[in-house]
Amino acid sequence: MPRGRYSLHDPHDHTPLGEEHFHCAPGPSGWRYVAQRTTPSGEHTGSVDLALDELGRPVRLELHAAGWQVRGGALDGVTWVRTDPAGEHAAEGSVRAHAFTGTSPAFLVATARLLRLAPGDPAIRVRLVAFTDPVLAPRTVDRSWALVKSEAHSTDNGPLTVHEYRIGCLDTGEQHTVYLAGDVVLSAPGVELEDLQTPPSVFT
Repeated sequence: MPRGRYSLHDPHDHTPLGEEHFHCAPGPSGWRYVAQRTTPSGEHTGSVDLALDELGRPVRLELHAAGWQVRGGALDGVTWVRTDPAGEHAAEGSVRAHAFTGTSPAFLVATARLLRLAPGDPAIRVRLVAFTDPVLAPRTVDRSWALVKSEAHSTDNGPLTVHEYRIGCLDTGEQHTVYLAGDVVLSAPGVELEDLQTPPSVFT
């Protein structure tokens, strides 16, 4: 069960945004990721709980941030309920999309798991519902994903395969590179792996 800590920062000016303390693990029915988020000074700001089925679909998502809460899952695309801090109003949404995304590194692992790309495959277009910080407002986005290459690296715990993905934002034309090893993000725009207590899990 990988357990560790990511640092989060603004991908443009590198302003520190906080940290995400996580643990995750594959299981007989899929994969689960649980994390607590903090400010740079250590104050609690929210949480992430994401569970995927064996095909990589989001069977359960629960986000908390700034008093807001989102619960969602895959149903005729993706469906969610977003609740305000006072708990008086709940707004339901549903979009013909493949999965969810957001600032948590969990969503990068989840999308890679869903697409199951091989090096050299053509880029795949994927529609996602993004929950934006800090109030978890939903926004539908289109991305392109391509697996550029996979390389094995020697470590004290044996070979570690690192996957290099190229992700494009189809509305802006921006592209960026993400490095994954199993169910851990090694590096991505706005994300750095600062501590990892156990090796990444390998998806079969």
